[in-house]
Amino acid sequence: MPHVLPLVAPSSVGSSVTIEQDHGAVIRRSILPGGVRVFTETIPGMRSATIGAWFGVGSRDETDEHAGSTHFLEHLLFKGTSRRSALDIAEAFDRVGGESNALTGKEYTCYYARVIDEDLPMAVDVILDMVTSARLDQSDFDMERGVILEEIAMNEDDPGDVIHERFAEAVLGGHPLGRPIGGTPAIIESVSRDAVWEHYRQHYGPSTLIVTAAGGVDHDVVCGLVATALATGGWDLTSSVAPAGRRDAGAAVEASHTPVIDVVRSELEQAHLLLGTRGFASTDDRRNTLAVYNAILGGGMSSRLFQEIREKRGLTYTVYSFGAPSAETGLFGVYAACTPAKAPEVERLMAAELERMAEGVTDAELERAKGQIAGSMVLRLEDSYSRMSRLGKAEMAFGELWSIGEMLDQVHAVTAADVVRLATEIASRERAIVRVGPQR
Repeated sequence: MPHVLPLVAPSSVGSSVTIEQDHGAVIRRSILPGGVRVFTETIPGMRSATIGAWFGVGSRDETDEHAGSTHFLEHLLFKGTSRRSALDIAEAFDRVGGESNALTGKEYTCYYARVIDEDLPMAVDVILDMVTSARLDQSDFDMERGVILEEIAMNEDDPGDVIHERFAEAVLGGHPLGRPIGGTPAIIESVSRDAVWEHYRQHYGPSTLIVTAAGGVDHDVVCGLVATALATGGWDLTSSVAPAGRRDAGAAVEASHTPVIDVVRSELEQAHLLLGTRGFASTDDRRNTLAVYNAILGGGMSSRLFQEIREKRGLTYTVYSFGAPSAETGLFGVYAACTPAKAPEVERLMAAELERMAEGVTDAELERAKGQIAGSMVLRLEDSYSRMSRLGKAEMAFGELWSIGEMLDQVHAVTAADVVRLATEIASRERAIVRVGPQR
């Protein structure tokens, strides 16, 4: 039996796929009436269970009138429904030692809960009650506006957050992917409750909902719980509607031509530096090569950046490289923080290591990077939340899901020549430099 699970949602309601995974785990997919997609991964012996409700809408999908709405909704759905107050929602999970939360990205939103397996019915009911029946009252909206402004202020106090937001802006310019996920104070101050409600009505519905569950779960039970909760919430599950399509990954995204941004923050003790360029899409065939490249360049304590800038020269405490993919493009960068006097040298060394990657990598570096990726990949998937998240992201981005064994095989297939070709391309691209800290 093949290990690749085709996640492309068929048009026929009731369609189901089952496939065995590594070590006895079983993944199943069903399409419920209304186009609701349900994915489960049953993991033998695991007592925890995580449920997630996903929507393929993020900050990049907001119109000018709805700017800030995606993040606003993440907050408001926890403020209560027609059946539960905000305190009821919080107590439901505290009472059983569980946890609930949400995350808003640039391309998706997820509301999730992690509990022990016997409390999964409660978790499904509460999360989907929030999704279908949030009150979105004006009074809650006005109060939460202040909470979000405090969150933005907190992020503005963190130079690491500031530099990454400005880096996206520098590379992607006016594209929606370059906007802050949480919005700006001006946006949050101006957005109306009606705009957030319109955004909710436009993007939240059965055909856009993906429910994923992993751990000590039974697929048929989860499907029944989901159908009951959505019907209780008043969503129409009687029509044979096909699931919503995936995001178009073929649209072109132009890189910005604003290569340098200096943000003066005189109260900081350190200079924060981020040097990088446009990266690669989440579906790019070279994503495994990029992972190996990143591990060699700045993905750990044995990486070139860490060894050259911290260990050999003692110029910084924190230095690393990273990739941030999206549907049709991505970001790739190198970050470091140091005392202002050392910043010019650190910046020069960061650029030099980017260039040096294109000159070649050793067999020892290649094997060490593959081992690092393989180990971290397996360890990341040792809990039900990570397995739940993998299902949701795979459905939204790829349309198929590889077994852990196949993912490891793909990593081990990367060659030194693959890494050098990628490194040469990255080194040739126009770079952006963002500096946050005291006046130089």
